[in-house]
Amino acid sequence: MKDPVLESIRKTIISQVPPEAGLRKIEFEGPYIVIYIKNPEFVTSNTGFIRNIAKTIKKRIIIKVDESARKDPKEAKKIILRILNSEAGVTEKDIIFDDVFGEVVIKAEKPGLVIGDEGKTLKQILLETGWRPKVIRKIPQESRLLEGIVNYMIQQSDYRLRFLRNIGESIHRRSVVGSKFVRITALGGFREVGRSAILVETSESRVLLDFGLNPGLEKPPDLYPRLDALDISPEDIDAIIISHAHVDHCGLVPLLFKFGYRGPVYTTEATRDLMALLQLDILDLARREGKPMPYSHREVQQMILHTIPLKYGDPTDITPDIKLTFYNAGHILGSAMIHLHIGNGYYNILYTGDMKYQKTRLLDKANDVFPRVDALILESTYGTTTLPPREEAENRLIEIIKRTIERKGKVLIPTLSVGRAQEIMLILREAFINNKLPEVPVYIEGMIDEVTSIYMAYPELLAKETFQLFKSGENPFTYKTFVRVDDPGERSSIIESREPAVIMATSGMMTGGPVIEYFRHLAPNPVNTLIFVNYQVQGTLGRKIRDGAREIMLQSDGGKIEVVKVAMEVYSVEGFSGHSDREQLIDFLLSMEPKPKKIILNHGEESVITSFADTLRRDRNLRNTLKSYEVLVPSVLDSILLRD
Repeated sequence: MKDPVLESIRKTIISQVPPEAGLRKIEFEGPYIVIYIKNPEFVTSNTGFIRNIAKTIKKRIIIKVDESARKDPKEAKKIILRILNSEAGVTEKDIIFDDVFGEVVIKAEKPGLVIGDEGKTLKQILLETGWRPKVIRKIPQESRLLEGIVNYMIQQSDYRLRFLRNIGESIHRRSVVGSKFVRITALGGFREVGRSAILVETSESRVLLDFGLNPGLEKPPDLYPRLDALDISPEDIDAIIISHAHVDHCGLVPLLFKFGYRGPVYTTEATRDLMALLQLDILDLARREGKPMPYSHREVQQMILHTIPLKYGDPTDITPDIKLTFYNAGHILGSAMIHLHIGNGYYNILYTGDMKYQKTRLLDKANDVFPRVDALILESTYGTTTLPPREEAENRLIEIIKRTIERKGKVLIPTLSVGRAQEIMLILREAFINNKLPEVPVYIEGMIDEVTSIYMAYPELLAKETFQLFKSGENPFTYKTFVRVDDPGERSSIIESREPAVIMATSGMMTGGPVIEYFRHLAPNPVNTLIFVNYQVQGTLGRKIRDGAREIMLQSDGGKIEVVKVAMEVYSVEGFSGHSDREQLIDFLLSMEPKPKKIILNHGEESVITSFADTLRRDRNLRNTLKSYEVLVPSVLDSILLRD
């Protein structure tokens, strides 16, 4: 039996597409409705009818040219090269055709010149070739991961198209359940930091918000989100939505594919790339340290094929009764607040994920205007802390590094490869340029270099000032003293050198990675310095050292346990966090529109989150501005019925 809603959509489209467009077919491909036409000339000169259709059916529309009307790829490539300005930096090998999706991927040094004013050049390419152009930025330094993702997606186009069409009709079908409700269940990241995961259930849908691991633990059950405690298997989940690419939010998504999940993963394009990189690093680290692997490369590849990237601000149907919209969270590249519009105005949830309500060198501050918000799930990592001003933190970092350099010591900065590393690179670069620091080598190791390549692929997501540097031809993540360490064999010469240096290495919480080897050798020497610049989760080695531990047990390469005495100076420079502190969180609540009726706190250690909840309940400005609101502090495995 044909679904009446799907049939109604088809009939509406057919009635509104003029005959001269040459309508060939209508397909439901994931969250999009794709209209295949034969006459690209009509489409490029009559875009109004597309807007009218989208407005009528309230769905995302994509127009593609039918295969029979597309130029041969060889001929199309010549036409594209003729159309494009030579300054766009596009060569013949930068043009790749995807026969299945009818798209041509164009890699450009200057994507703006390929797009043209108001998309004029893109329309011309579509008109003259029949291929739908997709432009990606060609970055200054090679990224094997980015190249691999693009090529793999094209190689697996047949699979992806089948997958999108399989889920397409289920997304756009009619609602079949009479009674309605909205419930969330805390699976991880409540009264704790780590393993963030929330199950959102409605009468129609089950959706996961994030699915991460706890970097401070090594064994279940507290290592993983507690989906195992519910009578729900991965096959029962309709969609997964990932807020950003930190392991405590995305590290275990492939595990769901290992146990049978075959649905979509929604996130931003930058998060997709960073997420895959982090997951592959988890596997590499587990292999090198002889630990069991939670999943394999195969599951990471499956996740990539099932990922549907969305842009900020684009409302998108993801189930019959849920629309998803991403908003900038200001935390790391591609990080997103998740807004769920459930039913026809029935209920609205905003999940901030990790967010920063303050402009930084890297990113603009988090968004604070939304269409509707009934319940707000708010991160509270620094809910009891007032962080120093960013300028003060930068000056303190530079001063500590300067003192260490003057005594011929080495500075070791354990850093998160995503976000914090890039911010510190910007600070060091400017300090060298302005003679605030003497020029010394800055050794960069771990995933930092590959992550930075991904940052350079999406500079339009960065803060306006940093993006302007890219547009002017500068690369703000490079400097003449920055040294990439590609070979682990180089570490011994860096450590043994008598010259001062700065070493940036992962992992940021010292749970593994190259930072451990540097620490093992540098820690006993008091001329050296260890500087923490990011949050240290309870249970991690970084947290133990930050809290004062001066004898550390480490396993040597031979498997023996050795005691490392920490004689080096240890500092924790607050102020660089990608999280909002107490004042910023309250400022966000006061500024956001509209105001929520329920505030549900997560992503904070228990003492912090309970204290912050008390602050919110007592705050006079909040009471006057929000009028009536409820503050909830659930624990892991608690469920909250938001509406019935």
